[in-house]
Amino acid sequence: MCGIVGYIGNNQAASVLLHGLGKPEYRGYDSAGIAVRNGDEPVQIVKAKGRLKILEEKQTTEKL
Repeated sequence: MCGIVGYIGNNQAASVLLHGLGKPEYRGYDSAGIAVRNGDEPVQIVKAKGRLKILEEKQTTEKL
């Protein structure tokens, strides 16, 4: 199963994207990633293999 989530707005995008990725009923993720851009800054990309929880922890440490 593949899930794609997008968000445009003023809230913390990483948390909105992670929440959206957690919505599909299938929970057997083998990898996930998010890309976030703040204004004119370069796009920040975080990828992780395994469960969505690993991506959540990784993005917290990389401060997206």
